[in-house]
Amino acid sequence: MKYISTKEASENWGIGDRRIRVLCNEGRIEGAIKIGRNWSIPADAIKPVDGREGNKKNYLGLEFDFSYIDYLKESINQHRPFSKRLTDSLHEKLIVEWTYNSNAIEGNTLTLSETKVVLEGITIGGKSMVEHLETINHREAILFVEDLVSNKEPLSEWSIRNIHALVQREIDNINAGRYRTENVVISGAKHIPPKHYEVGDLMQRLITEYQNEWGELHSIVRATLLHGEFVKIHPFIDGNGRTSRLLLNFELIKNGYTPIIIKKEDQAKYYDVLDLAHTTMNYEPFIKLVSEQVIESKKLWLSVLE
Repeated sequence: MKYISTKEASENWGIGDRRIRVLCNEGRIEGAIKIGRNWSIPADAIKPVDGREGNKKNYLGLEFDFSYIDYLKESINQHRPFSKRLTDSLHEKLIVEWTYNSNAIEGNTLTLSETKVVLEGITIGGKSMVEHLETINHREAILFVEDLVSNKEPLSEWSIRNIHALVQREIDNINAGRYRTENVVISGAKHIPPKHYEVGDLMQRLITEYQNEWGELHSIVRATLLHGEFVKIHPFIDGNGRTSRLLLNFELIKNGYTPIIIKKEDQAKYYDVLDLAHTTMNYEPFIKLVSEQVIESKKLWLSVLE
């Protein structure tokens, strides 16, 4: 078999030599072999598909009437600035309920009241250390997301990796903040996540799409797409669900909406609309679910403001 160098492959395919080496290290070029520090590539090797490129995705169901939600948003804004006491009490309630529900969806057995106690620094007997860490870590991840918004940090792979690293801290330090290096399947879902060697390119493509192609969409649609398309890639070995819900609220908070909580009791419906979006590109039911939670969140705020 005839082999060519990375420089020759770079010239043939019209991509950088450094990129060729990355693709070789990721196992993206079939038949490539490493000799010392250099790579040899089969002359007839096929150029890998770049997940950062491609045609615009054909999402379905993005049209939605947000007039009532925007009315509620404006009603809340009329009460700004909020008192510190009110802000602190609602913030504490949010952290406890968001942490409880997001963890419960992923199998954590702490109750709502136990979650509150753990966040106050008390250990619950009969519960695992991992369940305690999941609770503490999730609060830290929420605070990090809020800091990103406060500092007007743009969404990036760096911020996503850091959110995940906080979610998985001391639970799986090897994989915390690192894209998966093996293939995965999702129990109970029809959708099969992409191969592990595609994750890096697909995450770059996601950020590019978010920054350039979703700009004219309503904030709630962008938040829903960010959640759904992130989970579709499933970039990490574990912690994708918690991270995706943190990203959803990052986008909502950034655009002046109150955070939402996807509840444990809605888990089956939540999984169903996610899988539908992943397999058919139809996001309408998922947007409807998110919108319902946005309305509920805003009504809670208005109930204590008025």
